Amino acid sequence: TSFDPKLNMWFGFVILFRILACKADHRKFHNLIKEGSMPKNVSLNVKCTKCGHSLMDHKKEINAKPTILVDVKSENKEGKLWLCSTYGCYDKESSITLADGCEVEVSCPHCNEVLNTDVNCKECNGKVVKFNIEIGGLVSVCSRVGCESHYIMIEELEDTLRKFHRIYGV
Repeated sequence: TSFDPKLNMWFGFVILFRILACKADHRKFHNLIKEGSMPKNVSLNVKCTKCGHSLMDHKKEINAKPTILVDVKSENKEGKLWLCSTYGCYDKESSITLADGCEVEVSCPHCNEVLNTDVNCKECNGKVVKFNIEIGGLVSVCSRVGCESHYIMIEELEDTLRKFHRIYGV
C-alpha cells in the first residue's frame, strides 16, 4: 500500500474529533481503539511506573518495532519477556517457557520492582500490569499468559492527544 498524506491527515482529524467528542471518557476512548479506529501500526513507548526508566528494547524487534523488555517469573522460573509494542498486538518472546493460562510476575529490569498491581483483570481475574506511556497516560495488560485484555488510560487528554497526533500523525 502507498502512503497518502492527505488521507492520513483526514484520518487523523476524524480520530481526533471522535476522541475529543468523548470528553475524557476513558471507556469511550478505549472503545474507539477497540473498534479499530486506532491505526494498527502504533507502537507505544512505555516506561516503568516505579522508577520511570524506559522499558523499550531497540535491539530486539517484533513486527519491525522495538519491544517492551521486562523481567518475568513463572512457576519458579525467571527470565526475560519481550512484548510487542504495537497496541493490539499480542506477540511476545520469552527466554523461559510460559504456559498458556499461567499468571506471571512482571518486574522492571532497571529497579527490579514488581509491576503487577492489586487490580484484577475484568476478563480472567488475573493481576493487571501497568506501564506509563512516554507521551502520557497508562497502558494496562493482563499478567495471565494468553489473556488479551488491555486498555489505555489517559489523564491529560488534550496534551496527550496533541503529542499523539504530532508523533503518529493521527
